[in-house]
Amino acid sequence: MAATTSPSTAAAAVWAFAAATCVKFLLVPTYRSTDFDVHRYWLVLTHALPARQWYTDASSQWTLDYPPFFAYFSRLLSLPAPLVDASLVSLPVPDAPPSSAYLLYLRLTVAFSDLLLLASVLLLATDARRRQRSFLALVLVLWSPALLAVDHVHFQYNGFLMGLLLLSLHFLEQGKDLAGGVVFAALLCSKHLFLVAAPVYFVYLFRHYCCGRGLLKGLGKLVLMGAGVVAVFAMAFAPFMYYGQMQQLFSRLFPFGRGLFHAYWAPNFWVFYIILDKILAFLLRRLGFNIEIPEGSFTRGLVGDSSPFAVLPKVTPITTFLLVILAMAPCLVKAFINPQPKHIIRWVAYACSCGFMFGWHVHEKASLHFTIPLALIAMDSFDDIRHYFLLSIGMFMPLFYLAHISMVTQFQLPR
Repeated sequence: MAATTSPSTAAAAVWAFAAATCVKFLLVPTYRSTDFDVHRYWLVLTHALPARQWYTDASSQWTLDYPPFFAYFSRLLSLPAPLVDASLVSLPVPDAPPSSAYLLYLRLTVAFSDLLLLASVLLLATDARRRQRSFLALVLVLWSPALLAVDHVHFQYNGFLMGLLLLSLHFLEQGKDLAGGVVFAALLCSKHLFLVAAPVYFVYLFRHYCCGRGLLKGLGKLVLMGAGVVAVFAMAFAPFMYYGQMQQLFSRLFPFGRGLFHAYWAPNFWVFYIILDKILAFLLRRLGFNIEIPEGSFTRGLVGDSSPFAVLPKVTPITTFLLVILAMAPCLVKAFINPQPKHIIRWVAYACSCGFMFGWHVHEKASLHFTIPLALIAMDSFDDIRHYFLLSIGMFMPLFYLAHISMVTQFQLPR
């Protein structure tokens, strides 16, 4: 019989979450990025317009570019809004700064949606070997400074999405593969950037769930898993397939025209590639070669704001995809040869880190996809805690540098 979370551990985790929530309330009036305007518009869009217009509406620059389940999530959050203020969900959205009601309502929706993160953490308090996880490991998730900065200052809903990921990992760790696969499918239909973990999920579930139980039984489990995943995707995409909008929807989800690199505060392998290109261009020009240096910037973080390389070969999306898979190969081989539930958190975190390092147009928030899961296993060994802190601190500092620069810009503070 599976062990359950002890009352003391559960109570302590709930207390930690409550303390974090108090901090979130204090951050309501702080700096917010343009992502606040994005989600502000999506709240109105999904409430005021029928679903057939969600992915075709272009009346605002903040077009909907998340999968349908996140659109449904925004629609759900918008339902109580008229009870607070009818203007919260009326079109057109005013260009003026948001009112206090707007600001408070959206901030509270982020804090409320973090309850899914708490529920997942409570389930994960017991690991695959039926041992109680360290309270400190749970606190590293619930009190994550990076998650606090990205969601409750910068403004996004990563806590809710990480809750889905951790819920899926909990099911896999406990041997409930079908539930884990279905929840991961729901996560993909909420935010497609988690696709980078799909190869690990596929290899692990195929070997651990479908193989080794006889051909017929294995085939039956493969069909069952496939049916569950297809059912989830059908619930998400069937309405838009009916509207004949799949091409439009996927062009919103995968805008490859945004360029290879997002911004200097999301540093990965391509930072060094770009720096090398600039150094080579500078040296060759000094040596008398006619090298044209592009005027555009690689690091302004703007949609569609990318420039060609001066010396080095152009990098394409397929190149980044192949590099991600190549970097992920050792993990995939291990998951195929010896699929053990106790390693699934580590494997998924590794896959997400490969996506961050070599992916196309990676955002800084993608670092949460591997630092948050790694927090759960940070106390397992000295190596684990060393890897966690090296990665979390390395990814954490650019996020706070971004927040500092943004606040300097907003309030015109001296640096």
